[in-house]
Amino acid sequence: MITHALEAVDLVKTYPAGRKKPPLRALDGLTVSVPEGVVLGLLGPNGAGKSTTVKILTTLSRADSGTARVAGYDVVAQQDQVRRSIGYVPQKTSSDPMATGLENLVLSGRIFGLSRQDAVRRAGELLERFGLADHGSRAVKTYSGGMQRKLDVALGLVHRPRVLFLDEPTTGLDPEARADLWNEVIRLSGQEGLTVLLTTHYLEEADRLAGQLAIVDHGKIVAEGTPEALKSALRGDSVQVELVDADLDGSVRTLLQQLPGIGEIVVEGNTLRARVDRGATAVPAVLGALEDKAIPVVAVTVSRPSLDDVYLQHTGRSFKVAEEAA
Repeated sequence: MITHALEAVDLVKTYPAGRKKPPLRALDGLTVSVPEGVVLGLLGPNGAGKSTTVKILTTLSRADSGTARVAGYDVVAQQDQVRRSIGYVPQKTSSDPMATGLENLVLSGRIFGLSRQDAVRRAGELLERFGLADHGSRAVKTYSGGMQRKLDVALGLVHRPRVLFLDEPTTGLDPEARADLWNEVIRLSGQEGLTVLLTTHYLEEADRLAGQLAIVDHGKIVAEGTPEALKSALRGDSVQVELVDADLDGSVRTLLQQLPGIGEIVVEGNTLRARVDRGATAVPAVLGALEDKAIPVVAVTVSRPSLDDVYLQHTGRSFKVAEEAA
């Protein structure tokens, strides 16, 4: 009996880094699993190891060590069974731009062993489902970015896979197209019970779509759980203070550490973020301490814990800073 739709244990993957340079370790003992019918979000900045994980789970790459199973099949010993059981939507569009949407879908169906009649029928179903029925006879090169991405997902569903991999599916899409694709992912999992592994570097996307979230940092899973559970585990509120000048000598950090009810403090340039027991009482104390030392402040905000706070808690840096470093 299969208890997990996919499971990876202690995956390690290194790549050559060039002459006289040590190998680059993309995965460093990554372990993750997801039950059937759940959207698993892999959240991390570019270079965290998300796409490498997907490549290994979809049999496009092989780990140096560790094991992985998808739909109950070993990704090394049973590659053919894995490939028949999954759909894969890579970061870049996989359709033929010169062919029509219908032709792309029919060809994909034929590759997966459908008869011509069944492939045409399935293509029609998917064009209708994704709102592309009126555009099926148009060349894909004339599609908008959102339409192309919908077609990419449709191509991943032609053979009715058990597990669907979406690698950064909404990168470059406008807000309306992104929202449309989000709704489709929610329907795939909620109404049809499809297991989805979604890689993303959008905090809002991970929060909205993931039934289970795994935060990836330097090739490891550093936090895992539902988005709500991960946020709820952070006690208190988050206070962010934007200063006129950067705290180069650490004096502001030292000053605020002396205040009661102030927890972890992270300073990034001229922005200071702190965990506090109660935001309503902490803000006046923070502003008063800064005013006493004549430290000018641009803005102060208080918020409940977010996924950015979760990332900060487990990695020691904000998601924005991690993205910029990547």
